[in-house]
Amino acid sequence: MNNNGLLSEEVTASDWTKGAQNPKVTLVEYSDFQCPACAAYFEMVEQAVTEYDDRLSFTYRHFPLAQHKNAQSASYASEAAGKQGKFWEMHKMIFEQQADWAEKNNASEIFKGYAQELKLDLARYATDVASTEIKDAVSHDRDTGLRSGVDSTPSFYLNGKKMQNPRSYDELKALIEFAIVNG
Repeated sequence: MNNNGLLSEEVTASDWTKGAQNPKVTLVEYSDFQCPACAAYFEMVEQAVTEYDDRLSFTYRHFPLAQHKNAQSASYASEAAGKQGKFWEMHKMIFEQQADWAEKNNASEIFKGYAQELKLDLARYATDVASTEIKDAVSHDRDTGLRSGVDSTPSFYLNGKKMQNPRSYDELKALIEFAIVNG
């Protein structure tokens, strides 16, 4: 479904968002943890969040692709970590260590190892990672992505409008700075 390049659902309190509390610019990414391009953009987005921390908010939404056998379990792992206040830490580990798990037949044990490294309550993590609540949250993100016209990952929305993926950090900076000045 195409939404004319507009975000179908505004950022809400249930989204994973970091950066400015009252941002001049919002950046929403629909992403797949197993997508190599998403991993490549991870550092660029992190740099932008740091550089524009007082003017930019960044929201991560799950969009696991069917062809990536571990993408959904990676999303569930990050959500389960989020239940214990460690979403962003798990998000970072999953992207930074993508090469270690992407081609495994089942990466769940690797993600459990990350949960252990993050000192999560592993019994709670195991319950949460398998919960309907977490599966529904990931499905909800994917559904909003489909309604927003997401057809590949990563897909970025700057102030609610779909943007072409920047080819460099300088290009991303220019887009953010233009949005800061022009709203």
